[in-house]
Amino acid sequence: MILGSMAPRRRWLLLGLVALAAVALIAAGAVVVTRLTGDDKPGGAPVAGSPTPSPVVTPTPSPSGPPPGANITGPLTLLLVGVDTRVSVPGWEPHADAVLVLHVPKGLGRAYLFSLPRDLLVDIPAFPKADYKGGKTKLTHAMSFGSRVPGKPKQPSTPQGYELLRSTVSGYTGLRIDAGAVLTFNGFDRLVNALGGVDIYVDQRVASLHRRPDGKYRQSAPGGYTGPQQVYEKGNRHLNGWQALDYARQRYITGGDYARQRHQQQLIRALTRKILDEGLARQPERVDQVVAALGDTLVYVGGNRIVDLAYALSGVPEDRFVLVGLPGSGVGKGSAYRGEQLTSEGRKFITELRAGRADAYLSAHPTLVVKN
Repeated sequence: MILGSMAPRRRWLLLGLVALAAVALIAAGAVVVTRLTGDDKPGGAPVAGSPTPSPVVTPTPSPSGPPPGANITGPLTLLLVGVDTRVSVPGWEPHADAVLVLHVPKGLGRAYLFSLPRDLLVDIPAFPKADYKGGKTKLTHAMSFGSRVPGKPKQPSTPQGYELLRSTVSGYTGLRIDAGAVLTFNGFDRLVNALGGVDIYVDQRVASLHRRPDGKYRQSAPGGYTGPQQVYEKGNRHLNGWQALDYARQRYITGGDYARQRHQQQLIRALTRKILDEGLARQPERVDQVVAALGDTLVYVGGNRIVDLAYALSGVPEDRFVLVGLPGSGVGKGSAYRGEQLTSEGRKFITELRAGRADAYLSAHPTLVVKN
């Protein structure tokens, strides 16, 4: 089949999803805001635009000129945020339910993905846009505090909340955030189904808090839920859309939120492997199906520079996409739980990553590398 002029657009839009959005598919399926910045300040430039859907304009590269993103050599750091399901409730302030950081060193030959606990105790800076004076609290609250619009208590701004979260993560890690995405759960199952499901190794038995074996939601009751539970048994499994999302959401399991972070990262790897193994980017009809599955759940804000990222990151080999699990522990005494903190081993990884010595550190601390 001879590919027309739209084939490159499809190819690089898909690779853009792999390079940016797919990294956070574990948390959601709708990009609320994403932006590349050229600001050299920690945390990057303020998020532009609004949560209103904007058209994606992706130019076809000139055969004689350099491809988009040719000037991007790294390092790059992407912040991917999954927000909780109640964003559809009028006036509900978005909370960061999953916070993932993808760091690609200079040369773009390797990538490291790690999660920060949603309950991580951090210093959240003052944010005049939301009349927030700053304080030390859980990372998840940075987004909700930042989303508050003075004079509009029932109209929180997700892009504005992301702006404060980005500054908070940048301050904690010392990494400049070059691009970002905020995603909700809507549309994720449709996307995974469009890919034909995903194959993943379930590393421990997981009973779903939310779903029945037939995929319907369990009935809520005082103190929890009732009815039959969907169970993911240990071993190699093929998951459809709702199963993949459900499996990646469970945190009331052995290992708690740290196990959930590990499962989310494993799902990312499985999705990436699925796309690469099938050569999906070389099949325009299949790419159209995947893009159509997203529909209006995919929104870019900030122009078309997602194409630059897609070209730049498309060459990262799958075996050099390293998943890192950062250990942590609770903070507080007895029942006075305040949040989470990373162990010295976990904090040191971020320091070594920033200094360009991540490989050596992981060789000395192999238990930090997420397998399967």
